[in-house]
Amino acid sequence: MNFKGVIFDLDGTLLDTLDDLTDAVNTVMRAYCFPTHDRVAVRSFVGSGLRTLMQRAIPDAECTVEKINQCFAEMMTVYRENYKNKTVPYAGITDLLDVLVVRHVPMAVFSNKADELTKKLVEAVLPYNFDCVQGMTTEELKKPNPKVAIELAKKMGMKPEECLYVGDSDTDMLTANNAGMFALGVTWGFRDRDDLIAAGAKQLIDEPSEMLKLLKIIL
Repeated sequence: MNFKGVIFDLDGTLLDTLDDLTDAVNTVMRAYCFPTHDRVAVRSFVGSGLRTLMQRAIPDAECTVEKINQCFAEMMTVYRENYKNKTVPYAGITDLLDVLVVRHVPMAVFSNKADELTKKLVEAVLPYNFDCVQGMTTEELKKPNPKVAIELAKKMGMKPEECLYVGDSDTDMLTANNAGMFALGVTWGFRDRDDLIAAGAKQLIDEPSEMLKLLKIIL
């Protein structure tokens, strides 16, 4: 296998965004006198975009389309003002990115988070020269739709099969396989090992530095 570049998921893969997401969700929950959620519960809600996150947080008896739209809009207002309060890169991520930059490995970020927020978050917390940073622009292009991933590989001058697709969720593994890329699951994120394997992970890693072996980079 000769991998030439990397597409990273964002939340749960590069960045631990869970505390800021939990705070935003619970601000809205309290405003409507709904039960709040702890970090573990919110971890189980993420992976399919922030609207779906809010839908999963709302009590079933209150979960109408109108209420989802209303709560989502309010949650986004809160989150846009507080998206980087507690968010940090996972241990070892900046060291990994430093090596990839020095070795001129093409790399991109692809998230189901809104495109505006994806770009702001990467710029604020991960100030690296990624070749491409892409968030969600329309519901139709959300992961596991492979179209954006394939376009990102093309922009970086790679065929899909030359690309490592790195993520922490079943959605990411499905996206990678749909795109014809190597599905590399990370175990430090928002989903369990069994979920990643069931969704088609070709390999799992427990530390960011393990990715360098797949890219044939020797420190």
